[in-house]
Amino acid sequence: MVGIPPAVLRFGAVAAAVLAWFLAAPHLPGLSLWTDIVLVSFVVMPATLLLVPLGLPVLRFGWKPVAAGAGVFAVAALGFAEAGWGLPANFAKLVAAVCAGWAFLTLFEELWWVVLMAFVIPLVDAYSVWRGPTHAITAHHFHVYLDVAIAFLVPAGRAAYLGPPDVLFYALFLAAAARWALRVWGTWVATTFMYGITIVIANAVDVGGLPALPFLSFGFLVANADLLWTRLRPRSASSAPARWRRPTRRT
Repeated sequence: MVGIPPAVLRFGAVAAAVLAWFLAAPHLPGLSLWTDIVLVSFVVMPATLLLVPLGLPVLRFGWKPVAAGAGVFAVAALGFAEAGWGLPANFAKLVAAVCAGWAFLTLFEELWWVVLMAFVIPLVDAYSVWRGPTHAITAHHFHVYLDVAIAFLVPAGRAAYLGPPDVLFYALFLAAAARWALRVWGTWVATTFMYGITIVIANAVDVGGLPALPFLSFGFLVANADLLWTRLRPRSASSAPARWRRPTRRT
């Protein structure tokens, strides 16, 4: 009899615990604001996002099934939402965004492309949140944002949200860490913690939302700073490996 692989058991156990929480949370009595903030930032969100690194073995099947999964789950999320099935729609959005991030990574041929993106996307996200499309949507059409965002529930049905790009690039950085032998679990700890800090700061300064991608990029770069420096810094001619050259024939 063939046993269930440990990776599948770990993923299944965490998925079952997360699902049980999302089913129970709306029926639990409400807590104070800051209890909710601490709970969602450092328990609910990390536990839910733990499914992303645990799901990385799926990438062994290649990018095509992952890309197809992004499309299938995006359509499923739309269908669930239309049917009024909020919880299935929420998890379908999560899986669709994760698969999209993994598929997007296949376009990156070199590690330095990922590092460059880690410096660029914070600027784009900051502009979008404060002056661009995200600001327009959250300020005037917040229901549209809720339709596409992924919710992380606390008691009494309250929630914190991450937009699809936040989850997409989160998954991409974790997959990049695995692909180029960086610190996968260090990346998970740093990036997840930074997302939690984003929620804390947003509530502490009483703003509607903060750009999350600058925090995400910072977490990825800090978790892997020494490895990135070693692999990407220019090598001097003296430190470059010697190459055999065919001797020149003299007459």
